[in-house]
Amino acid sequence: MASGLEIEDEAENKGSMWVLEQKLDQPMDEEAGRLRNMYREKKFSALLLLRLAFQSLGVVYGDLGTSPLYVFYNTFPHGVRDPEDVIGALSLIIYSLTLIPLLKYVFIVCKANDNGQGGTFALYSLLCRHAKINTIPNQHRTDEELTTYSRNTFHEHSYAAKTKRWLEKYASRKHALLVLVLVGTCMVIGDGILTPAISVLSASGGIKVDHPKMSNDIVVLVAVVILIFLFSLQHYGTDKVGWLFAPIVLLWFILIGGIGIFNIWKYDSSVLRAFSPVYIVHYFRRGGKDAWTSLGGIMLSITGTEALFADLTHFPVSAIQLAFTVVVFPCLLLAYCGQAAYLVKHKDHVIDAFYHSIPDRIYWPVFLVATLAAIVASQATISATFSIINQALALGCFPRVKVVHTSKKFLGQIYIPDINWILMILCIAVTAGFKNQSQIGNAYGTAVVIVMLATTLLMTLIMLLVWHCHWIVVVIFTGLSLIVECTYFSAVLFKVDQGGWVPLVIAAAFLLIMYFWHYGTLKRYEFEMHSKVSMAWILGLGPSLGLVRVPGIGLVYTELASGVPHIFSHFITNLPAIHSVVVFVCVKYLPVYTVPEEERFLVKRIGPKNFHMFRCVARYGYKDHKKDDEFENKLFDNLFMFVRLESMMEGCSDSDEYSLYGQQTERSKDSLLRDNPNSAYCNFDPTISSVDSIVQVKSPLHRTNHSGVSSGQTSNQTEVNELEFLTNCRDAGVVHILGNTVVRASRDSKICKKIAVDYIYAFLRKICRENSVIFNVPHESLLNVGQIFYV
Repeated sequence: MASGLEIEDEAENKGSMWVLEQKLDQPMDEEAGRLRNMYREKKFSALLLLRLAFQSLGVVYGDLGTSPLYVFYNTFPHGVRDPEDVIGALSLIIYSLTLIPLLKYVFIVCKANDNGQGGTFALYSLLCRHAKINTIPNQHRTDEELTTYSRNTFHEHSYAAKTKRWLEKYASRKHALLVLVLVGTCMVIGDGILTPAISVLSASGGIKVDHPKMSNDIVVLVAVVILIFLFSLQHYGTDKVGWLFAPIVLLWFILIGGIGIFNIWKYDSSVLRAFSPVYIVHYFRRGGKDAWTSLGGIMLSITGTEALFADLTHFPVSAIQLAFTVVVFPCLLLAYCGQAAYLVKHKDHVIDAFYHSIPDRIYWPVFLVATLAAIVASQATISATFSIINQALALGCFPRVKVVHTSKKFLGQIYIPDINWILMILCIAVTAGFKNQSQIGNAYGTAVVIVMLATTLLMTLIMLLVWHCHWIVVVIFTGLSLIVECTYFSAVLFKVDQGGWVPLVIAAAFLLIMYFWHYGTLKRYEFEMHSKVSMAWILGLGPSLGLVRVPGIGLVYTELASGVPHIFSHFITNLPAIHSVVVFVCVKYLPVYTVPEEERFLVKRIGPKNFHMFRCVARYGYKDHKKDDEFENKLFDNLFMFVRLESMMEGCSDSDEYSLYGQQTERSKDSLLRDNPNSAYCNFDPTISSVDSIVQVKSPLHRTNHSGVSSGQTSNQTEVNELEFLTNCRDAGVVHILGNTVVRASRDSKICKKIAVDYIYAFLRKICRENSVIFNVPHESLLNVGQIFYV
């Protein structure tokens, strides 16, 4: 009893709101403790693990599995001079597959996933959570309290802490890291163009093997028709035809593995000596520069490895590892060994070596499966391109484009119409322009090796900041990876003029688009931050804000999560009226893969109650889908819930002068600290639908004094009045107020900045989707406020 009296005395001293917060926050903190680090590699039953591994074949390994179609031709584009060269090339392929896909990606890089999400932006989001390297500073400490915002702590004098301080010290380092991520992203987009081109063209080449007199133009025409068909089906989504992918790819691996065993037995089993690395040394001694440049073709044997990491979304790492080690890796080794055995006896058949090595009786069935496997490989790469562009879009690094979610079950399956047709046009142009696998292969190798280099550099930071590895381990991993990848990179540089320039040009174009868009977005955000209106000015206007308050609710969209945006002052100084209720709405994306529904909205009152001004921040992860038809309803649900909870908390309504996160204005700091020392923002679970469930939690607090009942009745009456007022205003009409800003470079800016802002960024804003379309605002409810920002 004594302890109970002490708690009640403490409640009287600190105020009932403090006790309410303790009672509300404790269960939430316990739940957060259970949910934090939500993604864990679960223990699956053997049967379920086998099923997931089987399904992963169709999504993850299509690109890697179709590489035998074109590797040897691109390694020896001028023919094989010495059979021993085939053994040396095979040895290089074996150790490339072992070092890069098997050891580096399957067993190391795949562990660096962001709650099951893979890819370049997943690595970047992990780094952004462990260090303040996000170039747009719109994050706050409350974002770190999300259950999906998992991060580790480290000692102040550790290598992780030193790396963190080094990254955060200069803005140039943050921008350099962002450019590295964008370069990797642009090369993945290049893969989305080159993979369909080389895979489908290589598969179509099988027609000419059986009909040698057929013109190469016919093969190209067949490839173009297949590509048009492939891109035209994208709007259906992979969910509709995905059930076919795994059986096709599994059948493909069984066929190439079986054909490999047959060829080894029939032609030359001595090719198995290529497992000795000695033959790599002999290969370089014998071939010199030609052997070195042939590494560009060897590089194609590990294409699709990045897709292995990027497509982790729907499969656990253990399933990916099982599928690769049991099916993919041995079948690929058998396929390459079989082709090498055939080429040792038939040096002149290096062009379309795969089709030449197929036994006659099963030629056309294998050709059909090869074509289907090429389509599956292309589909996976195109889907990965859509996903990575969607991530870039969420982090403010890509112009606003239409994103269509094609599956209700899998949020990661999306379709971007504009990008789809751009990819199709570029893919057809590459296929028809080059007309042969060799030059496309050179381009493909360049894109792949640059993506791998970017991943290696990002993994170095992950190992230091996230995993807290010892520096010796980091040096070994980074050193070995860079030695292998830089060797390949030096080889592809020799082929830049033979097709390798294609991904560089494509990547440069996308990099300029993405960087200038991000630069303009950052400058606009900085201007809004510096020009936001002080609360003192708002308070000086009085409850009516110096205007006529007309019935209705005005939703003012802003990128600021705190403070009153400049657009609002611009609006009320040019128009004589404002709505009875004003809600500042900020939609922002965080470096997390998802934000749980119950933690998505933050609501705060701005000014005294009679101002009827609120702020709502909606937070999303880069994988989240903002359903436009539900957004407004959920916003108002959370607003009404805020009013209900606020009425139950004595003193919460006095948080008049506080912005969203409790930041005080200079004018009213002293009076607010005296009247209300315990202000806070509220974060709700929208599944709570009634006040009764809340009252049950708080009912003991009303017994702390004799006036508790009357004060509770007064609070309920106030709540009812305000809820009724909000409901009436909503029924009167909701108006969406958006800023139609024009960003211009200031007069004293340098010429480069003027070109970037006044021309490139302005052009991108003109051709991209409007904010009103993104937010699905009805035309009759839209109010655009025009203004010019000089940055």
